Amino acid sequence: MSFVPKVQAVIESGPGDIHAPTVEVESGLQRELATIDEVLARKMALVNGAIDEIGMTPFQWKLFILNGFGYAVDSLLVVCQSISQPAVTQEFGNPSKQIAGVALASQIGLLVGAAVWGFSADVIGRKLAFNSSLFICATFVLIAAGMPNYISFCAMVAIYSAGAGGNYILDATNFLEFLPVSHAWVVTFLAVWWAVGYTITGLLAWAFMSNYSCDPDATVAECARADNMGWRYLHITCGGLVLVASILRLVLIRMAETPKWLVSQNRDQELIGILSGISKRYNRPFHLTLEDLSSQGRVQGTEKSVFSALRLASHFTGLFSTKRLTYSTIMIIINWLLIGTVSPLYTIFLPYYLQSRGADTGDNSNYTTWRNYAINQAAGLVGPVIAAVLVEHRLLGRRRTLAIGAAITTALQFGYTQVKTPAQNVGVSAAITAASNIYYGTIYAYTPEILPSAHRATGYGLCVVLNRVGGIVGVLVGSYANVRTTVPLFICAGLYAALIVTSLLLPFESRGKRTV
Repeated sequence: MSFVPKVQAVIESGPGDIHAPTVEVESGLQRELATIDEVLARKMALVNGAIDEIGMTPFQWKLFILNGFGYAVDSLLVVCQSISQPAVTQEFGNPSKQIAGVALASQIGLLVGAAVWGFSADVIGRKLAFNSSLFICATFVLIAAGMPNYISFCAMVAIYSAGAGGNYILDATNFLEFLPVSHAWVVTFLAVWWAVGYTITGLLAWAFMSNYSCDPDATVAECARADNMGWRYLHITCGGLVLVASILRLVLIRMAETPKWLVSQNRDQELIGILSGISKRYNRPFHLTLEDLSSQGRVQGTEKSVFSALRLASHFTGLFSTKRLTYSTIMIIINWLLIGTVSPLYTIFLPYYLQSRGADTGDNSNYTTWRNYAINQAAGLVGPVIAAVLVEHRLLGRRRTLAIGAAITTALQFGYTQVKTPAQNVGVSAAITAASNIYYGTIYAYTPEILPSAHRATGYGLCVVLNRVGGIVGVLVGSYANVRTTVPLFICAGLYAALIVTSLLLPFESRGKRTV
């Protein structure tokens, strides 16, 4: 039985293809793909239809948990080093009076990781990064706990950040490429794991940093290792958690290459084997055949080696193949660049600012600082839940949800500059975290949705690399601005205001659309 998905605009089979099924392809991004490679567009429509026919199974829900670990590790490690930075500086001193070396090392490592994992995944597949990245992270997080000076600690931070740097690129991509269109919203909800990582680290910081850190007013000479073990305990615990997560990934699931990556590589037989296996395991219907796929023709360029210059270059040029796709790629990169600049100014330097506000209200103790930080991060769990609801509303979709998250965050950040009491301090900062996670949760899901599968990891990697460039800029701005004043917050609010505009200027609305 030949399986033909029912979607919108028709692309007919080529002349003489009398055995090829007529495949219908949706509008928008799928039409853009069809102008580049009709064979790939037709095959992608068939694969999308087959995944929709199988539907949501326990396999995808297992992926939700295991891929979620990658999201959690990314945020957990970013926050782990940012929480540790004040204590590490207090114990070892900072070779540079201006530059926050730990934060800068983290951003550089994240940039390298995004480039390596993101750009390689379209060439060699998604599976290697999925199986190895968390183990690399765990190893160097544990080593970081024993570092004897500032420079060596920064080096370990850079290495474990490189391990984590491509996690949510691959996790979102892997997950999305197995999902039926009816459950595309779950990719947005996947960001709840990112908030879980923040929350876990915030609670651990409350436990360790408030009880095992030097007095906030202690100098380098007065801050001995024995009195400042909190950041070490934090790294040991986080490293242990990441190690457990990496083992669970290997034990609980045998990760396969994604169907949409395989079809872009013309590896139709492997694709049929994977989808057929899922359908049999969970007793779901599946009618797509190898003949259906092979009768469509051969995807462009796949006769060459994956390492040929032409195919390597195509992963970049494919993101700019048409005018509309070029505009879309540039706009999504701008969004990522802006949030990359915002992140270190707000999240990484938040411990400094919370401590300074505590001092203004009469309490700058370690306990109060880290209790507030834990509350702040726990509030972030609300953001992805709200985002998952909003993105499926017919009047909002992905783009307007992005704008809403940015607008609420902008208003709250301007309001945060006026807090006067401890209650206001905690309440407004927690609301900002929840609101900003509406934006983050949506952008993490929207980005892979509007990138073509053959170049999805490269495109996402390019976005994240530019995001890390923005992060480095943010660290440098934060280093030369006084992070204990309201100046970084005004900068953040202005950048979030710009995100409202750039979100609405994105050309593709992916709600209810099949990914290609």
